[in-house]
Amino acid sequence: MILYTMMPQELIYPQTETEDNQFKYINVNGVSLAVSPSQSGEYTIERVMSTNPQHFLDGRYSPGQKIRF
Repeated sequence: MILYTMMPQELIYPQTETEDNQFKYINVNGVSLAVSPSQSGEYTIERVMSTNPQHFLDGRYSPGQKIRF
């Protein structure tokens, strides 16, 4: 869907405060990730924020994986 409008994106798709607060944005080995903390002191990968297609194909950084840093 293409939306042609002069209104700012923030007005059309408002971002809630909980979306920003639940994720931590980190860089691991050159891969930008959005992670959320888990109970055991590890972090769970929620999203790959990188624009490099090779990072999406790397199984180490797939969503749901647990990492420590």
